[in-house]
Amino acid sequence: MVTEENIQKFSKQCANIFKQVERDVIGQKAVVEGTIIAMIAGGNVLLEGVPGVGKTRLVRSLGRVFNLPFSRIQFTPDLMPADVTGTNIIVKDENGNSQFQFQPGPIFSNIILADEINRATPKTQSALLEAMQEHTVTVMGVSRKLNEPFFVLATQNPIEQDGTYPLPEAQMDRFMFKLIVPNPGLDELMQIVDMTQKTMAEVAEAACSGEELLEMRRTANQIPVAEEVMRYAMTLCSATHPDSECASEAAKKYVRLGASPRAGQALISAAKVRALMKGRYNVAYSDLNELAYPVLRHRMKMNFEAIAARVKPDDVIKMIIEELNGKKPEKAPSVAQPAAEAAGVAAAEAEQADNKKGKRKFFGRKE
Repeated sequence: MVTEENIQKFSKQCANIFKQVERDVIGQKAVVEGTIIAMIAGGNVLLEGVPGVGKTRLVRSLGRVFNLPFSRIQFTPDLMPADVTGTNIIVKDENGNSQFQFQPGPIFSNIILADEINRATPKTQSALLEAMQEHTVTVMGVSRKLNEPFFVLATQNPIEQDGTYPLPEAQMDRFMFKLIVPNPGLDELMQIVDMTQKTMAEVAEAACSGEELLEMRRTANQIPVAEEVMRYAMTLCSATHPDSECASEAAKKYVRLGASPRAGQALISAAKVRALMKGRYNVAYSDLNELAYPVLRHRMKMNFEAIAARVKPDDVIKMIIEELNGKKPEKAPSVAQPAAEAAGVAAAEAEQADNKKGKRKFFGRKE
């Protein structure tokens, strides 16, 4: 049972973690909080943002703060699965006899930075599937357990798509959170430039050990969840399925495939950590509404109508929450004309322009 002393200790440890991370990372409070919540809950995180916003620096800083072994894997098109998991090599023993010996790859660490994960081929990306879910690695038929705690913190660039391979749905589903890293504001940019002019070194210090992190996770798992709150969380996840009995109007209109059962598990686990972080004994509806965005945004597949109308997953999640809370959902952002209709309008406008200039016959001759 969680006591007042447990909650105070938990909140104090979280405060120390935030304080140390802020020494290296300026701003990005929502991203930092989301990453720490996922790590305490035992989940993996996908950080998406343009180059230079501090994704890699944040992950390196967290490795220092949690005082855990850290490995960075730079994903490239020529990276092979054995470069990630390790492989068997031939060595000679004392008697000169050759034998196989396993050479561990960089995956055998506690915190894995999978930098630019979408630049590797699907074959290499799939090498992480077993590690992310079961925390084991199988090479040549032999399964090896990874060290605990184990996290994969991956980054990807949403702009440059040339030479990239979209992550498969099975792998996307294994990320507890997908966090969008925004560009810094004006004041934050001034602080970043001022800090980096003095030194580029990372100065964050250890604020929590691996054993303390596991203890925080065990404490969070004991937080009770009321039946009504649990039902609301599961309804929130089911409402993303257009063919579900709980389907929302937004999902019926814009969603092709909804969130998997892992979304419900991730939502509850993360909500327990957030409740403790805020100094509360139980999970509140506000925890679920706040965490619905990072939990659900990468688990929903939008249909053609949503793509044509430029409706994003976050827009659909917002409409679902408003619908569940009895509010009238706001309309989606201004809908672009359907492709066929837009093409027809463009053709009509072009024809009208030609009529004004004079129609052209063969080889560009005017009538």
